[in-house]
Order: sequence, then C-alpha cells, then structure tokens
Amino acid sequence: MKGRPSGYAWEVRGKEVVISHHGAESAVLRGERAHQFVREVEKGDPQLLMARIAGGTYKAPDQRRSGPKPKPRGRR
Repeated sequence: MKGRPSGYAWEVRGKEVVISHHGAESAVLRGERAHQFVREVEKGDPQLLMARIAGGTYKAPDQRRSGPKPKPRGRR
C-alpha cells in the first residue's frame, strides 16, 4: 500500500530497544519507554509505530496538510 512506512526494524540490546531505518540506527529507547514499546508493537502495526517514534514527523496520507507550505519567518 502506498503511503505506509516501511524499512524499520527493532532489536533488544540489553535493557535498550534500538530502532533502525534501512540499517541506520534512528532511535534508542530505554527504561519504561522500551517496555511500553515492546507491548505496543505486539498489538498494532509495528512499521507505523516505529515510524512515529523514530522519525517523529511521519504522517499518514490522510493526515497530510494540503495547500502551500508556510513561508519561513526571518530572524528579528
């Protein structure tokens, strides 16, 4: 399906969960957040979950903003 995140993988290293995207490490989760991630990844769409955590800016096609991009504001 077009517009779906892909290429993410995760592995447990000791007490950490490492998320990578196409082989490059993109996020490291520790402590309670790592435990929560493992529980959530077993329930839902792991690619979407990892994209949201690792990238932080992934939006599904129906969440994208339409229209022109806002112009950057200059320094004051």
